[in-house]
Order: sequence, then C-alpha cells, then structure tokens
Amino acid sequence: MDPADDRVAETQSGKLVNRLSTEENHPPVVDNKVRKTIVPAFRGECVGVSEGYERWAQTYDRTPNPVLALEERHFKQIVPDLCGKLVLDLACGTGRWLPLLAARGASSVVGLDRSAAMLRIAREKAGIHSAIVLADCLRLPFPDSAFDFAICSFALNHIEPLDLMARELARVTKWQGQVVISEMHPDAYANGWRPGFRDERSAVQIESLSYTAEHVISCFRSHEVECDELHEFAFEDFERPIFVAAGKENIFETVNKIPAIQIYEFRKLGCRNRELRG
Repeated sequence: MDPADDRVAETQSGKLVNRLSTEENHPPVVDNKVRKTIVPAFRGECVGVSEGYERWAQTYDRTPNPVLALEERHFKQIVPDLCGKLVLDLACGTGRWLPLLAARGASSVVGLDRSAAMLRIAREKAGIHSAIVLADCLRLPFPDSAFDFAICSFALNHIEPLDLMARELARVTKWQGQVVISEMHPDAYANGWRPGFRDERSAVQIESLSYTAEHVISCFRSHEVECDELHEFAFEDFERPIFVAAGKENIFETVNKIPAIQIYEFRKLGCRNRELRG
C-alpha cells in the first residue's frame, strides 16, 4: 500500500473462488489510473525495487503492516503439513515465512531473494534446516524437480516478464508439487495502494505492476502448473488495531470493502514421464 496510508487493502468476503477458468491470456494491468481514490495523493519518493527493499529491510519486520498481517492470518491455514518435504521460499525477503515452513516439518527450506539487505535479516531466522541464497527468480540456481513445495509472497508485481518466472518455478517444482503465491489484489492496486514505507529520509513508494488473476494463471498453465484455488480476502476486525495504532481508523470502514490480497494455490501437473526422463 502507498506509504502515505500504511499499505492497506483486501477483499469483501474472504470467500474463495474455485478453479478459475482462464481461456484467454490477458495482458498485465499496468494502469496507474485510480477508479475511486481512498487515500491521499502520494507525496514522497518513487524508487526502484532494488533501492526500495535495500532501504526497507531494517524496518520491514518491525513496522506493523495490515496487508502482511492479513496474509499471515490466511496463509497459515493454507500451508499444509510439510513433513519430509523440500521447500522453496521464492523472493523470501526477510525470511518471515522460514520459521513456519520449518515448523510444518520441512526437511529442508531454501529462502531465495535478490536483495542482499533483506537476506541479511533472513539469515538471522534461518535454522539448521534452512539455507539462504542470493539469486534472481528469473534464473533459479537449482536443478529440475528440486522442490516438493514452494511459496512466493508479495513478489509477482515486481517481476517482469512473469512468464519467465512461472517457467523457472515450474521447472524446479516436482510433479504434483504445490506452489502457493500471494499478491496484492488488482482492485486494491486500482484504488491507489502500492508497496511502500516511511524511513528517516522520506515516504517511499516502490515501483510495481499489477497482473490480473487471469494473466497469472495463464502464465503458469502454459508451463503445466494449474490453479486449484484462488482465494480473495479483505480486512476484518483482526486488522483494525493496526489501523488504530497508525491513526488510520477513519479509513478502515472504506478499505475493508475492497479486495486486498489474492492467494493462489497451484499444482504442477503435466506428464510425470517427462520428469523421470529429465
């Protein structure tokens, strides 16, 4: 969300949409027009992804963020038992999901990100079964079919071309492997929310795109990774205290009517014999 209002957005019902059909390959939404502005106009710096996360790293885990809180509340219910599985946290950032993945029984967890600053924080959380890798998600340094399970949290809107990321993630995922991805909802993006923060220098907004769900699902489907479920969630009273503490309670009743995040559940299908031959 825009740093001017502390990154707030979510869906109306929290209901999930089953097996979303995508017959067309829709282009990404790269439109900064706001249909209904619910936040003040942004006044601050707009920076690239690398600079943004370099500056955000030190406070990312320490500043209450309603979008992350919303994701965490639902992500914990979606991530399955991982006993004995090899797990990838793609674009892991500060590694906030590493402890949960390990606690769910994963035999090994790899956190990968392109931000050295974020990974310095992640290394403090990495346990005996975790590894941290500095790399680009468009060129994953892993062999084919390396992981049983993968997550990617709030990174899609920084990735271009998305099809290449989908191809790489499909390549390193085993047959029948699961992939869970979260991202800001396009409706929230259209209402002016952007990833951002405030540091000692200024308010900061990080450059991002917004992809339709149809486009995301189509990119993965083209690499034999199918969407089992697409969940949409909006803010509820669980997140209200974060707004209150930030002095933003006055906008809560508006933003909780807007879809804030999407969580995709994918599974790699296709032909297993192809994997065995590889």
